[in-house]
Amino acid sequence: MDKIFINKKIAQLILLQRIDLASSFLIRMRKLFGRKFFTKFVSKYLINPEQIGKKYINDMEEEYKNISNYYDFNNKDILSIGSGIGGLELIINKKNDVNRFSLIDKNYISEKVVYGWDLKNSEAYNDLELVQIFLTKNGVSKEKINIFDFDKDEFPLEDFDIIISLFSLDYHYSYELYSDYFKKIMKNKTTLIFDTIRPQYFESLFHSVKIIKTINNSVHKSSRIICSGAK
Repeated sequence: MDKIFINKKIAQLILLQRIDLASSFLIRMRKLFGRKFFTKFVSKYLINPEQIGKKYINDMEEEYKNISNYYDFNNKDILSIGSGIGGLELIINKKNDVNRFSLIDKNYISEKVVYGWDLKNSEAYNDLELVQIFLTKNGVSKEKINIFDFDKDEFPLEDFDIIISLFSLDYHYSYELYSDYFKKIMKNKTTLIFDTIRPQYFESLFHSVKIIKTINNSVHKSSRIICSGAK
């Protein structure tokens, strides 16, 4: 892939969203001084943006390979929930002729994020202005991008071909947070791909539920599932 534009602010967001990309030195700093100090100082001044960016894009390439084995993104309208800085969407755009992307996410940086599953989705590390910059600077046309602030904006009510939420929906917070919204927008053709700690639960909500990846070495075990045919 061509060189990716990632400045220091974007690299900081990536690192806060994905601590697994940090060097062993940075991880030791976080353990020693705590997440608040890590967020306010270490992630701003002691990082290598090029190194973080390379690791991040490599990870997104792998995520794309996994999903693209089960779904064709060409000429599709895509909704992304909790997409972070938008790396997966960038890869999808570079490899497919996508109609448009709609992204829903939080728009603030918490001093401390509680990793793990909860009911509210009350914590966040994101900056939607930087998401727009990251995507457009890396070749996604502005006309293809619609970004929605989870706390301030009305969610889009168009038909979507696919909804993607990796390590967000039903991984850090409950699916029920979006269930009423999904009932308004999901059609028979709509595919939903996300990571969950309870894959069997969704067999009662969808006619087709298939596990496409199992994660055993993270904060908690989870499965990536692809669902279609909402009941």
